[in-house]
Amino acid sequence: MLCPMASKNALVSPSPPRPQGSKLFSGKVQMSRRRPISLSLAVFLLLYPAAPFLAAQPNHEKTIWNYDGGLQLMTDGSIPSGPCFRINGRATAPDYFENLKRVDTNTGTVIHRGNDIVTEFPAQLHLSFLMYDFPCDNQFQNTGTRTYLTHAVVGTLRLSFYWKHGMTLRPITGVIPRHRETRRVTPYATELAADLPERFEWEFEFDLPSAGVPVTDSLIMVLRTPDGHIAARAAARM
Repeated sequence: MLCPMASKNALVSPSPPRPQGSKLFSGKVQMSRRRPISLSLAVFLLLYPAAPFLAAQPNHEKTIWNYDGGLQLMTDGSIPSGPCFRINGRATAPDYFENLKRVDTNTGTVIHRGNDIVTEFPAQLHLSFLMYDFPCDNQFQNTGTRTYLTHAVVGTLRLSFYWKHGMTLRPITGVIPRHRETRRVTPYATELAADLPERFEWEFEFDLPSAGVPVTDSLIMVLRTPDGHIAARAAARM
């Protein structure tokens, strides 16, 4: 069971069964892809009668995913009858993701670091993400009035974390909020700033227990409105 957060240093306490999750923040506001690399081990077929065996060699194609820098987490969300937003973040751990790669071949998948096979996540992941306004799909064509995220709206959202294995979701307990910050976004047309609505972006950081979790599981983050509506869902996976 996750927790409501009274401040950026709040710890876990029971939360009501609905809506699930922890409040992104409450109290006074403080101002202030996996990257695919496709690699083909091509067999050059020699058009020469003396070497017909080359055409019968097995397919060695493989795809390599590089996880230097951590796991990316990004999604778009929306508030019913309200603003839309984007979440962009990353899950990291000291030294764990350095030189970490996943290799997919026609014989299976291997996650390794150098010569070492990796089967589990580290004891703890550090998740940081930004949340900011982003036009809804219909607003790309509509030049009318837009609505924007506000402190009041963001403060009502509830956050939950899960590990996903197959179709099964396991709630992550022991999540520790480490940091949250609200920053005012300066418009490009600074001379028009006084006539434009105020816009903000929010930064959040959490520590997530991950000891013993298989690297084949996915990290799922869900944002819900007070009535339980899913405003955003994002996944970070190997």
